[in-house]
Amino acid sequence: MCGRYAVTTDPARLATEIDAINEVTGLPRSETPPQQPLDGLATGDQPPSRWENYNVAPTSTVLTVVDRHAPDSGATGPDVPARRIRAMRWGLVPPWAKEIGKGALFNARAETAATKASFRASVKSKRCLVPMDGWYEWRTATGDDGKVKKVPYFMSPADHTRLFMGGLWSVWHPTDADPSDPPLLSCAILTADAVGPLREIHDRMPLIMPVQWWSAWLDPDAPAPADMLAPPSPALADAIEIREVSPLVNRVANNGPHLVDAVS
Repeated sequence: MCGRYAVTTDPARLATEIDAINEVTGLPRSETPPQQPLDGLATGDQPPSRWENYNVAPTSTVLTVVDRHAPDSGATGPDVPARRIRAMRWGLVPPWAKEIGKGALFNARAETAATKASFRASVKSKRCLVPMDGWYEWRTATGDDGKVKKVPYFMSPADHTRLFMGGLWSVWHPTDADPSDPPLLSCAILTADAVGPLREIHDRMPLIMPVQWWSAWLDPDAPAPADMLAPPSPALADAIEIREVSPLVNRVANNGPHLVDAVS
């Protein structure tokens, strides 16, 4: 599964990196806003971006990448979908839901999503990418005192590049909403069977989406090839560095770059 991750980009920077249109306005909303420590900043240093979050949890507002047609497409002829950066709630709310709920749909199993009522419409035409620096997972271990405990690990690319995970998204309108109110955009991160050394930490992992697959994955006018929903290749898994990190990450209110530092 993927229930916590870190990301250090913002909408404008991400849009520049991948040549996309930035449709994000304002700052992220979260039930547990990141508490970025500002102590220790040298003179002239910039404080962390409000989008920089080392402990992203479900129900947070997160960045996503989609390919969508312009709102007025078709009026003046054929339209090619454009790559766009959008902010969404992490925890997919199906269009038919009567209320938002508690955010339990933050993950979707890649091998069964197309058959699940909550996800199958999104699999057809609302697929996205979720950018992140890396994700956390917990492995069960026995301590020196003989007690079972959960040990946190952080998985990230060894070359420090950014990861993009396959995801699904949805549009939801409250039943009593004003017609002029914007809908809620929400998403879920796809997971697959873990491969390679990642299996030693957890039996599931987020679905890494290599850049050469982006266009086909994001295409709103065609179904995604079935092989894109398969577990990542061993080569992708081998490029992921695994390190044990501090149990401070267990508390969502904790935030900052120290959370991804390896423990000695």
